[in-house]
Amino acid sequence: MAWRVRTAGNAPTGAWKGVDDRPPHRFPEIDCVRRKLTTNAAKAAEARAARLGVGADRVLIAAGILREDDYLNRFASSLGVVFDSLDGTARNSCPLTDARLISAAANGLLPLEIDGHLSLVVAPRGIASRRIIAMIEGDPTLAAKLRLTSAERLNRFVLRHAGKALSAHAANDLAISWPPLAAAPPLWHSHRVPLALTASLILIAAIVAPTLAAHVLELTLAATFVGWFGLRLCSIAIRTRKPVPVCVWPDGELPVYTVMAALYKEAASVDGLLRAIENLDYPPEKLDVIIAVEADDRATRDALTTRKTKAPITIVPVAAAGPRTKPKALNFALPFARGTFVVIYDAEDRPQPDQLKQALQAFSDGGKRLACVQAHLCIDNTADSWLAGFFTAEYAGQFDVFLPGLAAWNLPLPLGGSSNHFRTATLREVHAWDPYNVTEDADLGMRLARFGYRSTMIGATTYEEAPALFAPWLRQRTRWFKGWMQTWLVHMRQPSKLLRDLGLPGFVTFQLIVGGNALAALVHPIFTAALIYLVAAEPSLDSDAKPATILIWLYCISAVAGYLASALLGWLGLKRRGLGATAWVLLLTPLHWLALSLAAWRALYQLIVAPYAWEKTEHGLAKTSRLASRLTRSLIELEHYFRTQKAAGNLPVIQAKPKNISANRRQLPRAAA
Repeated sequence: MAWRVRTAGNAPTGAWKGVDDRPPHRFPEIDCVRRKLTTNAAKAAEARAARLGVGADRVLIAAGILREDDYLNRFASSLGVVFDSLDGTARNSCPLTDARLISAAANGLLPLEIDGHLSLVVAPRGIASRRIIAMIEGDPTLAAKLRLTSAERLNRFVLRHAGKALSAHAANDLAISWPPLAAAPPLWHSHRVPLALTASLILIAAIVAPTLAAHVLELTLAATFVGWFGLRLCSIAIRTRKPVPVCVWPDGELPVYTVMAALYKEAASVDGLLRAIENLDYPPEKLDVIIAVEADDRATRDALTTRKTKAPITIVPVAAAGPRTKPKALNFALPFARGTFVVIYDAEDRPQPDQLKQALQAFSDGGKRLACVQAHLCIDNTADSWLAGFFTAEYAGQFDVFLPGLAAWNLPLPLGGSSNHFRTATLREVHAWDPYNVTEDADLGMRLARFGYRSTMIGATTYEEAPALFAPWLRQRTRWFKGWMQTWLVHMRQPSKLLRDLGLPGFVTFQLIVGGNALAALVHPIFTAALIYLVAAEPSLDSDAKPATILIWLYCISAVAGYLASALLGWLGLKRRGLGATAWVLLLTPLHWLALSLAAWRALYQLIVAPYAWEKTEHGLAKTSRLASRLTRSLIELEHYFRTQKAAGNLPVIQAKPKNISANRRQLPRAAA
């Protein structure tokens, strides 16, 4: 497996006071390679390093001017320190337990016993190289006790010797630490008695008083349905908060930010995802990009290793062991994260460039109990089909109207599957994702709330691709419905504790948006049948079968109100998005609801026979893109503007003097050049 790892770091300005100001250079970490650099390249790297609060070596490596192994070999030689490849190092040379060895990847420190002596292997990041110089100059004997290696080689060592432990941790940590909050098998075990008792009571009631039992059940379903769309209507009335301003912190104060994605059979999406990450408005020296890929997915791994990037990335091969799900892959990669914050993206995601800085500002304003911020998700391939168009309306209603309303009320958020920004320490505290839950995002949002943390929304948007054909759409919705059912079953194992954890408003919200989503889709055929009967038979409220007639009317009112509430939510979201011209698709709401019902019943069947099966959604199939069209229009308008100005003689003629540009500056970030 070819690894490409870029290390980055963050330290306050002046953190190594007394080291920066030493003659002959403020950046002695690049003295060992200074002769290989042009004067301009060295000065530019030093200027950027001073502004970012990192070592000049990190700038040169991130810019692609130096390879990390080449630099560390020269750096180690200049200090009289051994560069350790770790390739032939045995497991028993490291005294750490597997659990502590796993944490070594993020810490960049590895103790080894070699020839009876304890050495410390360091993978430098941030301004660690500068600090090592100062330590050895202060005590030359330390050179014999230190070894240097790259982050790539350290990660390989950890995976080689603790891979099985890491895989077990990724799959079982939540189930071991918090069994009541895990969907791990047996999922139904804790529900056998209450389910059996409930079924028995329903059966007895149906035998003793069938009419009354039917009416009670039907009224309960109708009330749940009314509550479901009532909550959505209430969110429309909430005035959302003003957009969070993008942070204007100095680059030197920006923390390391981990960008993580889990890919499986996504070779076609690799280039677009990496390009989107490269376009993020964040210093690459402070980005920690981790891509988790299934170990047997050769095509995606090859696409990652052959694609040239502006800054190297960390590719983590996930052990091919069950459960083979996205949350398990994310858990597997999380120990390698070095950022103070971490964001999750999907293969098809195209986040707005300032999204990370918006998230940082939200975390800064929200206090320590704010654990997660969710960016808005928006469908890009709206014109591909009516399904993609309806998907656009759904997402607009969900992320531009409904979730901001819940956030304004400080209610639990069912997180979207991507563009979730977390405090890394908090994410680890709540044991990250449930690897057995096929909608790990909704479950994690509820678990954060139960641990006393908040989630909120930011104004930044991530553009995604929606399934345009019915078969992939049905598989995706089946997985979503199954995951909501899993989430409801898990958190309802102890209803009284859930009520205490979330409070009454949060408890009701959980029932309506997690259980209610699935229940509304499951019972919808009953309401549809009632609506058809009403149209065909036209029963009167004055008829002899008055209770049944009242229920039929109630069903019809519920169905129509549900249609209208969903359509209103989607229309308002599209209007806020400036996509009102696509709102015609909302006329197909009844058809869409029937498709949702089919997916829900398919999910219920899978929940019984294959609760942990992950039906993957294929990406990279979009035929249209609003983003691409918008960019094309902008370029055409810009070209037209310059042509018009040139014809009018308004553009000055600038004759640039030729300059000799060193090849060493080819990859240097613009701010440093």
